[in-house]
Amino acid sequence: MKSLDGIKFAEMVQMGAHNLSQNANYVDSLNVFPVPDGDTGTNMNLSMTSGAKETESNVAKHIGKTAQSLSKGLLMGARGNSGVILSQLFRGFGKAIEKDAEIDAIQFANAFQAGVDTAYKAVMKPVEGTILTVAREAAAKALEVAQEEDSILAVMEAVVSEGKNSLNRTPDLLPVLKEVGVVDSGGQGLLFVYEGFLASLKGEALPEKNDASLDDLISAEHHRAQDFMSTEDIEFGYCTEIMVRLEKAKEPFDEAKFREELNVMGDSLLVVSDDEIAKVHIHSETPGAVLAAGQKYGSLIKIKVDNMREQHSAIVNDKEETAVAAAPKKQEKHPYAVVTIAMGEGIAELLRSIGASYVIEGGQTMNPSTEDIVKAVKDINAERVLILPNNKNIVMAAEQAVELLDIEAAVVATKTIPQGMAAILAFNPESSVADNKQGMTNAFSHVKTGQVTFAVRDTTIDGVEIHKDDYMALAEGKIILSTPKMLDAAVKVVAELVDEDSEIITILYGEDATEAQANELASFIEENYPDAEVEIVEGKQSLYPFILSIE
Repeated sequence: MKSLDGIKFAEMVQMGAHNLSQNANYVDSLNVFPVPDGDTGTNMNLSMTSGAKETESNVAKHIGKTAQSLSKGLLMGARGNSGVILSQLFRGFGKAIEKDAEIDAIQFANAFQAGVDTAYKAVMKPVEGTILTVAREAAAKALEVAQEEDSILAVMEAVVSEGKNSLNRTPDLLPVLKEVGVVDSGGQGLLFVYEGFLASLKGEALPEKNDASLDDLISAEHHRAQDFMSTEDIEFGYCTEIMVRLEKAKEPFDEAKFREELNVMGDSLLVVSDDEIAKVHIHSETPGAVLAAGQKYGSLIKIKVDNMREQHSAIVNDKEETAVAAAPKKQEKHPYAVVTIAMGEGIAELLRSIGASYVIEGGQTMNPSTEDIVKAVKDINAERVLILPNNKNIVMAAEQAVELLDIEAAVVATKTIPQGMAAILAFNPESSVADNKQGMTNAFSHVKTGQVTFAVRDTTIDGVEIHKDDYMALAEGKIILSTPKMLDAAVKVVAELVDEDSEIITILYGEDATEAQANELASFIEENYPDAEVEIVEGKQSLYPFILSIE
């Protein structure tokens, strides 16, 4: 096969989505931390399924149109960091061939590379040994093969073959994988998609479902670029977003030229335009120069500049389709809204009581999609919105949602419920979005988070021997104890995080803990830390018997 059209590509998408779907549980099981909410496979599966549904509904012989449908479906359905990165890979892929009715082997390989370029730009500081590495090295091999052969099939075989090799090398690139001796989960999920593509091209049945023992399979979704860098590493410190209304009276707009001009001003550049509007996202040290560049082509109708160094100093302190709570009825437009995400009826009620406008149901095991977040924001009907993810695996989807909104909006990158509580309390309805984002970020940086959950497998992490079904004590996300007794784990968290400067300790007890156990924990705190005020809230969250907020 020397060319590929939209109909055949749509078949490849369906096969890739199905292969990922039947192996989603396997990918979920690839998780360094033995917590019960390892959901890389679920997120990637739901994201890819959304893309496949959109593709199936809009199949066209024109491959550019089919690829755009895939891109749109993935963009709106993207869940979790892995799902967002997957959406960016095929966003770039689709953009590269959007004008082509059919493509040859070189164009096919170039599209994979374009996807890699777009995905790398979506991450502030890409980490090697992840899905990004697998995509990049597979695309590089595709380009190499396309120079030698004119076969679409040969290119796809090269993508899969090098993807497997790259996946097997991920432990040599990422320390946490090397420690446990396993491969990256996101890369494995991507490989399942690529293997489905190949099976479709060959007219073969899908590879057999992977049913390997979960106890033998551990990998890492718990990594983000921010977790492997220091604030000083940020070269371009201002996240700058502008929207330009293109005007004929100004300089004629050329997207490629404009992108080239901006490219020297920073990184993580994204320029999207149509006949009327150009939208820019860039990380730069000179936001003023970015604004001036945009003004050459028309009026600036939206400007947002955030200091990422301030944000990062706070951020590093750290299965089924998401059920979104019934959306509120459309109401009269109001000036401000705080939209947040939480799991547990009691926690949601608490967040609303302290100032949240709307709580999307989700969190552990239930990561809302980009579309879920966009819909919730639109239903709120506010002029300005702040979005609090309360989970590190939802931050990227929230940021992607902001790019799709036509109102002033920003993400306050909360990674836990306690951080979300602190951020909401710091919200000032009289301040700008930028000032609120900074103030709320500063507020949650002073909060410590403790958690108690149960282990889903035997393993060893950071020298802690963990046994399946034991309770684990997590202090700021780090496992510090594995024990058969729930309260022993909770006491360990308190001992690790509470000190003489701690003033308020909030105990959120979940479905697997009782009020009596929460009171027992509170008594321990009051005895040993008499200067601290203790509050107990029935959070009703699943999976985590105790979540502790220490201020």
